[in-house]
Amino acid sequence: MTDHPLSRRVALLLFAVVVTMWGLNWTLTKFLVQHIPPLWSVALRAIVAALALAAIVLVRRQFVVPRRGDLPVIASVALLHMGAFSALVAFGLQFVPVGRSIVLGYTTPLWVAPAAWLLLREPVPRERLAGIVLGLAGIAVMFNPSAFDWSNGNALIGSGLLLLAAVCWAANIVYVRGHRWVSEPFQLVVWQALLASVLLTTLALIREGVPDIAWTRELVGALLFGGIFGTALAHWAMVIINRSLPATITSLGLLATPVMGVAISALVLGEAIELSLIVAMATILGGIVIGTMSRRKPDGEPVEAPIPAPARPSRQSP
Repeated sequence: MTDHPLSRRVALLLFAVVVTMWGLNWTLTKFLVQHIPPLWSVALRAIVAALALAAIVLVRRQFVVPRRGDLPVIASVALLHMGAFSALVAFGLQFVPVGRSIVLGYTTPLWVAPAAWLLLREPVPRERLAGIVLGLAGIAVMFNPSAFDWSNGNALIGSGLLLLAAVCWAANIVYVRGHRWVSEPFQLVVWQALLASVLLTTLALIREGVPDIAWTRELVGALLFGGIFGTALAHWAMVIINRSLPATITSLGLLATPVMGVAISALVLGEAIELSLIVAMATILGGIVIGTMSRRKPDGEPVEAPIPAPARPSRQSP
């Protein structure tokens, strides 16, 4: 069963819905870690996502048994992206406001370029180098003494975890960029989510034990939304969007996700949007735009927080 391209107007509308859902995911994750231990919060959401993705691929007759050549990319996404990235973000959100967390999490493209140069021998054009420098300047703005309390140990740990999460995501993108695909990427997402569910659940049992969770309708709703809409349906939608819109539009459009996330956190959680955060976000995203617009083929992968996954062999920047 094939996903046919949509009209430009419908594709843009669907894209806006996906970006909104991914922006909302950060606020939902903040809510979840306030009521569920961090590892269990991402493990339970990964389980919901795996079940929803399994339903989608079965209904659309896209289910495949992974071949030997598929196993490395399944492990890479499950370990580095769905696993490490998601867990580190969940821990970081315990100590860092959502708006600041999103900006730190979306520094991922800044780490992709030097890693790809080091490991894949990809050239770094001047535009991309300028984008990296501009993005690093944005990070410096976030950590200048007037905007960040260096005596707050929890804030330091949380910010460090979020930056480490971005590095893990970048490492996964670099591996995916050099991977030779056997099966279609979307067909493997369910296996990636399943492996991540097993790993995260095992780690949660070892680290946090059996959780004592006071279930509420809001808590169940947040888990279901994050797993079904924020992950499974969003990834299926991105497959169609990637086939309906130019890669440059989707690459740049995905940068609206952190902006949407910061706005939602301000509206829902009442978080203050400080001038330093606005300047840092504009500088970092500006650096990513400059790097994205450099003369190269589109690459990368669709972005979600905190449990994203690849969409097509031809990748686009996060």
